[in-house]
Amino acid sequence: MPPRQREPRRGPGGPGRPGRPTAPPVAARPAALALVTLLSFASRFHRLPEPPHVCWDETHFGKMGSYYINRTFFFDVHPPLGKMLIGLAGYLSGYDGTFPFQKPGDRYEQHNYMGMRGFCAFLGSCLVPFAYLTVLELSKSLPAALLTAFILIFDTGCITLSQYILLDPILMFFLMGAVLSMVKCNSCADRPFSASWWFWLSLTGVNLAGAMGVKFVGLFVVLLVGLNTIYDLWDLLGNLSLSLVMFGKHLLARVLCLIVLPLALYTAMFAVHFAVLNKSGPGDGFFSSAFQSQLIGNNLHNVSIPEHLAYGSVITMKNLRMAGGYLHSHWHLYPEGIGARQQQVTAYLHKDLNNLWIIKKHDSDTADLSDPLSPVEFVRHGDIIRLEHKETSRNLHSHQHEAPLTRKHFQVTGYGINGTGDSNDFWRIEVVGRKTGKLIKVLRSQIRLIHVATGCILGSSGKTLPKWGWEQVEVTCTPYLKETPNSLWNFEDHINPKLPNISLDVLKPSFAEILLESHMVMIRGNSGLKPKDNEVTSKPWHWPINYQGLRFSGVNETDYRVYLLGNPVIWWLNLVTMGLYFLITVCTAVALKRGVQLTYELKELSGVVLRGGGQITLGWLLHYLPFFMMGRVLYFHHYFPAMLFSSMLTGITWDSLLKFCAGFLSPSTTARKVYGGVFLALVLLILYSFYLFHPLSYGMIGPMASDPSSPMAGLRWMDSWEF
Repeated sequence: MPPRQREPRRGPGGPGRPGRPTAPPVAARPAALALVTLLSFASRFHRLPEPPHVCWDETHFGKMGSYYINRTFFFDVHPPLGKMLIGLAGYLSGYDGTFPFQKPGDRYEQHNYMGMRGFCAFLGSCLVPFAYLTVLELSKSLPAALLTAFILIFDTGCITLSQYILLDPILMFFLMGAVLSMVKCNSCADRPFSASWWFWLSLTGVNLAGAMGVKFVGLFVVLLVGLNTIYDLWDLLGNLSLSLVMFGKHLLARVLCLIVLPLALYTAMFAVHFAVLNKSGPGDGFFSSAFQSQLIGNNLHNVSIPEHLAYGSVITMKNLRMAGGYLHSHWHLYPEGIGARQQQVTAYLHKDLNNLWIIKKHDSDTADLSDPLSPVEFVRHGDIIRLEHKETSRNLHSHQHEAPLTRKHFQVTGYGINGTGDSNDFWRIEVVGRKTGKLIKVLRSQIRLIHVATGCILGSSGKTLPKWGWEQVEVTCTPYLKETPNSLWNFEDHINPKLPNISLDVLKPSFAEILLESHMVMIRGNSGLKPKDNEVTSKPWHWPINYQGLRFSGVNETDYRVYLLGNPVIWWLNLVTMGLYFLITVCTAVALKRGVQLTYELKELSGVVLRGGGQITLGWLLHYLPFFMMGRVLYFHHYFPAMLFSSMLTGITWDSLLKFCAGFLSPSTTARKVYGGVFLALVLLILYSFYLFHPLSYGMIGPMASDPSSPMAGLRWMDSWEF
């Protein structure tokens, strides 16, 4: 008699086959989805109006929403979609755009801020059902999806980020929307080109455009979807039953939905952005003269100025490097040890009276513009000139002292008294592509200033000076005679009442030029971000361990305090799970490499965890590891997109582990009881930790946690927590 074949063990979820998890009961899904969605919205909208004052970065993004309502142009380092949606939410809810959003702590009083907060809370609430549906699709396990949902519902950090006027809930909404759409599209792989397949593929592209349109870190989810798409196409290419024509259709569909559609939507966002913000505002100076001439209220809009430069003219000079700034000086001197202790010369990104200079001959003073009898003498290519700072009467000067930040470049200063200096104040003016003796055109001529004594060229390095330089941009004189935008300038403002004027309509830039310029300015601004005074920054290794939070509101026991910190139990559970996942992955890989025959239970465990968790882990890595390579200032909230992935991985991994362990128990009723008991214990632990730490999100009043009489006494488990 042949030996009896071993029957697969029945775990608490019922019988299953290796590599194919058992789907949850269909009837349970809508009820569970409704439950987690209700809890998510309840937790995010609870006490939403409190505190009734500006909290943390609401001062930025609420103000930018006001700019959209008022159609005032501004500059931000992020793409415009998130701020446009905040502005739209405020407008539709009756906010009139008049609140100044000057600083955290300013009370909203009669201003209607609830529409903007409610919009962000709505999108933050959607993250839970999105994560639930994603895990359900990947694992086919209702308990795994529920555990993920409970983790995100009762995480204090996720609640806090969702309750304020911030970009984070908007970014994470599109990010999770893209992941869910991608997973749903993968599940339709057996019926390509069906209506549902096209719907989910197109929706993936829409969400990718949304994520990129809110913040540039949306690129990480674009990479995730891109890698998934490459894997799918590679798998299709290896399918010998698939014709090349059909493969071409698959490729074309993905190009249209995942490249062309997102790019079209992304470009359309900027078209709307520039169409709405048509009035001059605080962001003008970051952009070129040609761009500024299109803004209503800008001093270059619909105005006429003298066309050719003349001695005695009052001018401003703008560097042609993107966000290179205006040539600027002020009364402050360079500090001791930074070259010569003379007046600072910098590049400044905003319009300012300290950007004004007077063009004079190098060897004589220039007659006063107010004298009607003095003749007009034009500045020509090749002339040697002096530039006198109008406010301080000191000359633009350079010498062989090293520049503050850029090695082997010379320092540029303001020198002299009432326009009287020395030969180091002389500069030869040259126009790119012009012959000696030709006149110099305002706005259109690209010029360089060559220092006569040293031969170096005046330029903007693009580097941000420390606080002693007011965090303005470094100006240097470079001995390297390369023709780059850093060393090229144009004359923007031009005041000379003796000269006839011309219209600036000839400067109108194309949309493509504006789009390119805006991206160059945003990228440079993003890389140059520095922390403000008393601001709590952090390092990427701090984030997964919940090392340090952020004060959203209040600093002492009399304030209404809100503190951004993840629920410690949840975050440390996620951290442990990540370790378990990598342990299972390594052990499985080693076993397979050595030819070890895995039992059915181990195959099922590794199959579900690795298959369902693989894409999630890749998402976590893509949204976390790049921050280790970033030079810009970083904050704790940057980790929350990665935290969404780690929470989903926790749901999948613990569900599979519990089923694996319970599978060794017999009978199946005992296995189900053990599985259910441990699962319930995990949920109760999450609920209890939320009960302990919920004041972090919903507000604390009274003594700090270090005081024994504080309601948070004993809960400051790490010294780095400041609540």
